[in-house]
Amino acid sequence: MPQIIFLPHPEICPEGAVVDAAVGESICDAALRAHVEIEHACDRACACTTCHVIVREGLASLSDMDELEADLLDQAWGLEPDSRLSCQARLAETDLVVEIPRYSINHAKERN
Repeated sequence: MPQIIFLPHPEICPEGAVVDAAVGESICDAALRAHVEIEHACDRACACTTCHVIVREGLASLSDMDELEADLLDQAWGLEPDSRLSCQARLAETDLVVEIPRYSINHAKERN
C-alpha cells in the first residue's frame, strides 16, 4: 500500500501528514479520507484547479495526465513542471511526496 507524504502547509496540515492510500486511488480522495482538507471546488470533476498539488517525489508512477487536466493546469496558481490536479492523479505502488501550494484559484470562495 503506497503512502502519500504531504509536506507542511500553514492552513491545511501545518505539521504535514502521512496518508496510506490504495493503488488506483486519487491523491485528493486519499487526502480527504485522512482529513487533509485539500480544496476541491468542483467536487473532483476535473473542472477547476483548486486541488492542484506539486509532486516532489514519485511523479513518474502516477496515472498519465489527459488533455483536459493539462489544459486546466495551465490556469493553476504556482504551476510547476511536476504539478498535477490531485483529483485526477491516481496512485501506483510508489510512495509520493506532495506539496499543496500555499494559494489556489477558487472563484466561488473569492466572491464571498
